[in-house]
Formats: sequence, structure tokens, C-alpha cells
Amino acid sequence: MHRDPIPFRKMHGLGNDFVIVDARTRPLELTDAGARRIADRRAGVGCDQIITIEPPRAGGVAFLGIRNADGGVVEACGNATRCVAHLLMTEARADRVDLDTLAGPVVAERAAGGLVRVNMGPAGDAWQAIPLAEPRDTLSLDLGQAPFADAVAVTLGNPHVVAFVDDAEAVDLGRIGPIIEHHPLFPNRVNAEVVSRTADGALRMRVWERGAGITRACGTGACAAMVAAVRKSLIPGRPTRVILDGGPLDIDWPGGDAPVWMTGPVASVFTGLLDPSLLS
Repeated sequence: MHRDPIPFRKMHGLGNDFVIVDARTRPLELTDAGARRIADRRAGVGCDQIITIEPPRAGGVAFLGIRNADGGVVEACGNATRCVAHLLMTEARADRVDLDTLAGPVVAERAAGGLVRVNMGPAGDAWQAIPLAEPRDTLSLDLGQAPFADAVAVTLGNPHVVAFVDDAEAVDLGRIGPIIEHHPLFPNRVNAEVVSRTADGALRMRVWERGAGITRACGTGACAAMVAAVRKSLIPGRPTRVILDGGPLDIDWPGGDAPVWMTGPVASVFTGLLDPSLLS
């Protein structure tokens, strides 16, 4: 058990906020319960996800560990990737960084205006890749709940289901989100996005993240929304701006097996020390 306070940094990408711990030289023994305590916005630090920067596992400079606010381990997080990439590029005085994640290798690089651009890898649409509990047409899923009666399933290393609506603001995401997250078709649960087109051709997206609830932004969700819109022939293709509650992300996907690129901002909020009692 840790006896000394543990340094952390609070960061966010468009309001999707993280407690980030550098565990490269001092491993962090984090349980589900410990993650929940840290993420608690009243009794802990408060965040959507807890991120650990760990020794590399597959050729990158570091491994990105991700736990949702409910303590569950997840495979990928686009906004957290940008934040950690920014930290590591600044540390190394580099313009590019390679990271290892449970979803596979991720490449990030500096972009104009202080933004960070991330290669999120290819999107997947096979039912086994999402995964679904049974064979289904991932381009037209009927989940028995409006507006997810003609939804699109996409994986960016983690599972997403996207519903296109006339007005994303009008959907009661707080009600429908947990129903879709725990739908029996998704054995690993799922992130749920509602998306509408804006007058200027952008995509307006709101998201319910599995294990975190409604968040202000989701990088992999924005990528999934763009890919789903192209697959549904709702937008002409690359590049596309996705407007989240916290602000815009620019998504570029040439199609097919090509990787999805995401560009957006990062922000540091404060640094501090975690009391060991949060982990016990």
C-alpha cells in the first residue's frame, strides 16, 4: 500500500477531464474502488477518467492506462491521449510521440495553434470487432429504443453506437444513455452518441460514456460519429468538424482501412497530491 502522497496532474480536453498519474517509475496499485474514490467530485479529486502513464509495453514511449469514473478499465480515450501526448512531447522536446494502449499503438503530433493531432487507428464495423453479442448489420441496428432504432455501431478500439437525430439537444440522453450502455447486444457495454447536422455541415454530438455518464466531450466518440455519418452517406466525407458540449474537434478519415485522425486542444488545470487513503 502507498504511504506517501502521489503526485497527479488535472487536465482536460474540451471539458472531458482527467486525473493523470505518472506511474513510469512508481507503479500505481489502483483498484476499481480506488478509482471511484479519486473520480468522486465531492470526496475525491473529481474526473471522468483516471489516466496512468506507465512503462511501454509494445514499442511506444509509454503505455496509457485508462479507468472510467466507475473504476472500469477501458481501451481508448482520444481526449486523454491528446493530454498525455502533450505532456510527453513537452518533456522530450519532440513534435511526435508514440503511445501504447489496450486498443493498440497510437501516434500523436503537434498541430498548429497549440493543438494536438492523434492517429486513432482504423475504425472497425464488423459485429465481432465492436463486439456485439450476435451477428447484426452494424450499419442499421434497432435497439428497441428511440432514437436508437436505426443506429450505427463503430469501434475505435472501444465500442460506440451512434444515432442520427434532427436535434441532438432535444434528446433526453440522461434517460436513454444508461439503457443503451447496458443493452444486452453489447457484452462490454457501449458508448452512446446522438448526432445531428448543423446548418454549416458540421456534426453536433452529445455523448453518454460507459462508466462515466454524460461527458462534455469524447474523442473516440467524435471519430465514431464522423465515420458513422460517412457510412450512412449523411456527409460527403473528410474532413469534418464535430461540435461537442465542450467545443469542437476536427476529424479526418479518408475511408476504408485508413486511420482516423483527430485534432483538438488540451488544457492543464492544476497539480496536486493524492492522499494514500483514496487508494486503500
